[in-house]
Amino acid sequence: MTRRHGKQYIAALQKVDRRHLYSPEEAVKLLKEISFTRFDPTVEVHLRLGIDPRHADQTIRTTVALPHGTGKLVRVLVFAQGEAAQAARDAGADFVGADDLIARIDKENFFDFDIAIATPDMMGKVGRVGRKLGPRGLMPNPKSGTIVQPDDLPRTIREVRGGRVEFRNDKTGLLHVAVGKLSFTEQQIFDNIAALMEAVKAARPAAAKGAYIKSVTFTSTMSPGIRVDPSAAQSMKPSA
Repeated sequence: MTRRHGKQYIAALQKVDRRHLYSPEEAVKLLKEISFTRFDPTVEVHLRLGIDPRHADQTIRTTVALPHGTGKLVRVLVFAQGEAAQAARDAGADFVGADDLIARIDKENFFDFDIAIATPDMMGKVGRVGRKLGPRGLMPNPKSGTIVQPDDLPRTIREVRGGRVEFRNDKTGLLHVAVGKLSFTEQQIFDNIAALMEAVKAARPAAAKGAYIKSVTFTSTMSPGIRVDPSAAQSMKPSA
């Protein structure tokens, strides 16, 4: 069955030279020019990496603090008890608890949150709902910085609310990362993408051989992708 696109998408596509590798600055500017949605689209970066995701020592899972945030409200749930629970409440967590939250997730399928954080002493209990949290990407994990000591809870909550994003490669070695909203200024979008590129470079597995970042594409919701010169993308630096 042939996939069909609407007139607005086709008009946007005609503005993109599919054979050309754009500079990051050109691509960000073009993103704004070709968008046709009536809502505020999410800006995404898609990377094809020179890794073999079949090997555990070549997988990527880490976080990046986007300097201008994601443009979306992040609902934070914290598994903690005692003084740690109070610290999480004081820091603005949306949901804080221990056995009560675990039971709610287990029995009521409660998933009305975007990220879950836990203190180490809670992980033995949280593991009971791992089969439900894991497939949704909500299971606290040290690689994603969501298992933290009680003293670090306030800082971690501020970071995830302010724009800390977790990313990981898929089974084909691709990365798909949302980096903000199209209503951001061009400089804000550029800065966020630059921060992501620096984090991706820093996460390069030692076992990866050859070219690491093979292709880079910028896009926004419902818009065509814009191919970016990988070398130029790797040289991006956020503004001071």
